[in-house]
Amino acid sequence: MEMNETSSYYLAAQTFSISDVIVIVAYFILNVFVGMWSSCKVSRNTLSGYFLAGRDMSWWPIGASLFASSEGSGLYIGLAGTGAAGGIAVAGFEWNATYVLLLLAWVFVPVYISSGIVTMPEYLQKRFGGERIRMYLSALSLLLSVFTKISTDLYSGALFVQVCLGWNLYLSTVLMLVVTALYTIAGGLAAVIYTDTLQALVMIIGTVILTITAFNKIGGYHNLESVYLKAVPRKIIANTTCHLPRADAMHLFRDPISGDLPWTGMTFGLTILATWYWCTDQVIVQRSLSAKNLSHAKGGSILASYLKMLPMIFIVMPGMISRALFPDSVACVDPEECLKVCGTEVGCSNIAFPKLVIELMPDGLRGLMIAVVMAALMSSLTSIFNSSSTLFTMDIWRKIRKDANERELLLVGRIVTVILIVISLVWIPILQSANSGQLFVYIQSVTSYLAPPVTAVFLLAVFWKRTNEPKTSITWWAISRERRQHDISLAKTSPERRAWESRTEGTEETIAQTWSWTKLFCNTKASRDGAPIEYNLTDTHENPFWSRVCCVNAVILVSVNIFLYAYFA
Repeated sequence: MEMNETSSYYLAAQTFSISDVIVIVAYFILNVFVGMWSSCKVSRNTLSGYFLAGRDMSWWPIGASLFASSEGSGLYIGLAGTGAAGGIAVAGFEWNATYVLLLLAWVFVPVYISSGIVTMPEYLQKRFGGERIRMYLSALSLLLSVFTKISTDLYSGALFVQVCLGWNLYLSTVLMLVVTALYTIAGGLAAVIYTDTLQALVMIIGTVILTITAFNKIGGYHNLESVYLKAVPRKIIANTTCHLPRADAMHLFRDPISGDLPWTGMTFGLTILATWYWCTDQVIVQRSLSAKNLSHAKGGSILASYLKMLPMIFIVMPGMISRALFPDSVACVDPEECLKVCGTEVGCSNIAFPKLVIELMPDGLRGLMIAVVMAALMSSLTSIFNSSSTLFTMDIWRKIRKDANERELLLVGRIVTVILIVISLVWIPILQSANSGQLFVYIQSVTSYLAPPVTAVFLLAVFWKRTNEPKTSITWWAISRERRQHDISLAKTSPERRAWESRTEGTEETIAQTWSWTKLFCNTKASRDGAPIEYNLTDTHENPFWSRVCCVNAVILVSVNIFLYAYFA
């Protein structure tokens, strides 16, 4: 029985039940409520409150946010799609994070806190001196955010909605952006972290239900390998083997010569990429810097590491099951057939996860799974938007406008978010025809070129004292144990700037009163005299008891991770 896949997707959209709608609406209401509550919890009208959540976050929202930020819809679609195409080896990208997250908490975060920095480019400037390296890294980070994070998450989330609901790809993208950007622009990092915590809970509950349903469909875990190796599409290309599943699909470590993900690259090369992402990327480090103390930063990394072990079972393996159940669509290799199935000629493995949701989930739970992918998309995008605006505002705009006050910096940070959205939308069509239809391959291809040199610079900065600027020594070997000042210093305002502000002060207040909605986004009690802005800057002191608790958990975590690697090797 042959059936046009596109028509089946629209059929799924037409049979979307009222219970599915109720679940999705309830999710969005809860999400908005959490965003509003968290916006009020921490002042969003100061630099510290907006960009660092007041430096008062506990370990559990930090850990949940680290997990949710990294598990965007791009990884949901990408991990499941690559799992469908090649098996479990791609899970190494997730499990490798365990060691690097511990490296972040025990080595890098103490150095960053001791340095008193807000952004990663700011650390390099303090470490090496000069402005050029700070500007360069800021610009590079913004480019990576657009081309490997924002655009892929937007595309994958929109693809999921398109498959499930039959909506136009760009319409889906715009609608999701509107919902995502509003509370990010308004609430800052605190709103992002607390909503990420909600998203992580929704993602875990939904994927657990989907995974149990999928394994029941194939008769249990013990049948996974056999049904996967039989997943061959009926329409193939003659004299080729591209339609055959990999014989080593159930092995985490692949042959260094013939393997699609050789174990040497997964062990050594991947660690370099992971170090860049988890230890030097603004999106991740900014969450750790928001912790109320170092023990909470460590606890957040430990929780995130435990959660990063889940995608193997709840995303990668369901992707393999999707290929086993629907080989003609998920595993298609004929260009004409693939074009009918998913609108691209290079393969349709990216539809593995949404296809599974459509076909297996009953009414109500299908709506929950759409909420899961929406949660993944929103958690990732909000994190990237906030961190990117932090980079541009604190590193680039403050260089351009040395006498910018707090009001101006907060406004610029919010405008940058809108600009990033527009740029990302332009890049989406390129992704539709990239890298054999495997979204995860595209992400890693781009980062593999740019991440290693950044990693090398940070490793030298943190561990090698001889690369020092003569007046500093902010390395791992010279972490300050003294309690630091509690302020972010802004440049002294010039006389001309103060005169202009005094002339326009009344006008600004009149406008704010006339257009009351602007208060939500722009109204701040800015420092007009150049005085430091107060905030709680943490230090590297720890309670001995909680320090030991963190260390014991780290040992347990590594032991579990090693066991899993050995079992699936």
